[in-house]
Amino acid sequence: MSERFSRGRRAAIVCAVLFFFAIIVGDLFKLQIVEGAKYDAVVSAVSSRTASIPSTRGEIVDSNGKKLVYNEPGVSVCFDAAYFPKEQKEQNEIILSLVKLFEKNKLEWNDKLPLILYKDGVIFKDDSEDLIDQMKSRKVLNLNKYTSAQECFDALVEEFELEEYSKNNARKIGSVLFEMKREEFSIGVPYVFATDVPEDIAAAVMEKSSFYKGVQVEFVPHREYTDGTIAPHILGMTGAITAERYAELKEKGYKMSDIVGISGIELAMEDYLKGTDGQKTVYTDSEGNRTEEITQPAKQGNTVVLTIDAGMQKVAQDALKQALEDYAGKEGNMVPNAGAVVVLSCKDSAVLACASYPTYDISTYTENAEKLNKAPAAPLWNRALMSAYATGSTAKPSVAIAALEEGIIDEKFTIYCSGHYTYLGQEFKCEQAHESAYVNVVNAIDESCNTFFLEVGRMLGIEKMNEYRNLLGLGAKTGCELKETTGILDSPEYRSSLGQEWLPGFTVQSAIGQAGNLWTPIQLANYVNTIANGGTRYRTHFVKSIKSADYSETVMENTGEVMCRTGISEETLDIVKRGMREVGVSGYCASYFRHLPVEVAAKTGTSQEYRIINGYSTKINNGFLIAFAPYDNPEIAIAAVGEGMYSGKFVAPVIAAIVEYYCGFTDDSPEIDPAGELIP
Repeated sequence: MSERFSRGRRAAIVCAVLFFFAIIVGDLFKLQIVEGAKYDAVVSAVSSRTASIPSTRGEIVDSNGKKLVYNEPGVSVCFDAAYFPKEQKEQNEIILSLVKLFEKNKLEWNDKLPLILYKDGVIFKDDSEDLIDQMKSRKVLNLNKYTSAQECFDALVEEFELEEYSKNNARKIGSVLFEMKREEFSIGVPYVFATDVPEDIAAAVMEKSSFYKGVQVEFVPHREYTDGTIAPHILGMTGAITAERYAELKEKGYKMSDIVGISGIELAMEDYLKGTDGQKTVYTDSEGNRTEEITQPAKQGNTVVLTIDAGMQKVAQDALKQALEDYAGKEGNMVPNAGAVVVLSCKDSAVLACASYPTYDISTYTENAEKLNKAPAAPLWNRALMSAYATGSTAKPSVAIAALEEGIIDEKFTIYCSGHYTYLGQEFKCEQAHESAYVNVVNAIDESCNTFFLEVGRMLGIEKMNEYRNLLGLGAKTGCELKETTGILDSPEYRSSLGQEWLPGFTVQSAIGQAGNLWTPIQLANYVNTIANGGTRYRTHFVKSIKSADYSETVMENTGEVMCRTGISEETLDIVKRGMREVGVSGYCASYFRHLPVEVAAKTGTSQEYRIINGYSTKINNGFLIAFAPYDNPEIAIAAVGEGMYSGKFVAPVIAAIVEYYCGFTDDSPEIDPAGELIP
């Protein structure tokens, strides 16, 4: 028995030895065969360094998953500090040679130096205050803030040993060196000399690698747009990080060379879109050969799914442009074509479409930036969120709601309208032709009777009127992700803040949408949505959800946020909605909506403002229209404005086109190919 035990023990020992031997052989195989090249590089390396791998920015898609903003690989020419010459004159020669190569082939390179040379001197570039401050800063030229442009140029020449070059060449070389210093060019922070470089130019650079020391050709993704005309004001742009933003973001691992969102969704969703940079170790042997090992892969940014429907957005943009062009020149209109339209989901105030006109193509912004910035009609300005208007009679439903809720009037209450209304010696006109001189609240909304609302406003008082306007979100931000203006809810307190007195006449004027009230189109849309959906005011939002790059994870889901449950009674809202229905079915807008498959409830408005035209202060009209549809089961709420329009009914075709699209009642919706891209 002991002999069998002894044999078993010997066998166990042999097996153990063989097992450990197999492990050793396996490790040797892995080290020498599988990862041999890597470890050979490590062993033979003269030097090694760690470098970052830039992350790819996340995509932006519409509510149906159609790509709006995505990434395309492009060739960039970059400087690698580990191999770029340390001696200044050698740097200068490499840079000048690259500049001449690019200029010869009519290609752009990154030139942000805020100095312009003239025959008789040097001036600062317009709208470059941030770059000028950075140029003068301690880390670049270390100059005081009062230094002139000429003195900055002279300091640049001295700092980078450019005395032997012509002024033009010195400026070109200096512009690159300025940017390298501003971006803190170092082993971990490469400098991008040029992007979107043609392959033949990239090849020419690589062929002269012995001269272009430290100049590398890299494949770097860049932003592309399926259709640059779709929602440019919403999507926004990316650009170089400013010193101020860098100070805010450097703790999150940002570099001065990073590209960041500077407006729109690109800015608002920066934290989600950025992604996470990776790391690699670069080994260089004695012969200059390089081997890279990725130690931490870069992680692409998340995908932002918008609430915007690309098809509806295009319909809204096209219809707005057409309505403004059709009206141009009518009623003596001298105002450049301009306006906005916002469409919200009644369910949760998701923004389905948001258009501002004039507009632009975001994909060609860089080439047209100077022209766009100087255009008189301000195509870069987002009127839907940033323009606050006196909105005229669109304010009247809010007054009706307040009076009905406070029991000051009911549906049977009437006021006699003679066409004139006098209050404290001030005369007001009602220019509407009423079916009956005795007007109730439904008629007053339908026929936009000034007399009715002037008197009801007097009975209410400004405090009660504004109490309900506050509930409805007028004169307050709607809470969306993008920059929006607050507007003004005129009141005694507001006037006092300006050092003005609240006059009794302001109360009745406010009741008909005059006085000092200024509201934005998105506020108007959310206001009419609150009426349409039964009295709940939601936070407006452009982001539906955030998905991981591979869509395997939902990072954030926006189900809508209630900002206010107004408590306005169903009876009150039904009365007001019936008045608005009459406007769409048999009133001012009936001819525009009659062909639609659903009933549209609406309210027009017209206001006046003074604007400088051809050097003179000129009184103009602006037309407004708020609406919801279908009347019996509201699903979308809309607000539109046409600057210079005599009446809001002239933007009714915009509302009609949007409702047509929503109901699938049109063949004009944009075609989308199987890859999910809009076909121009």
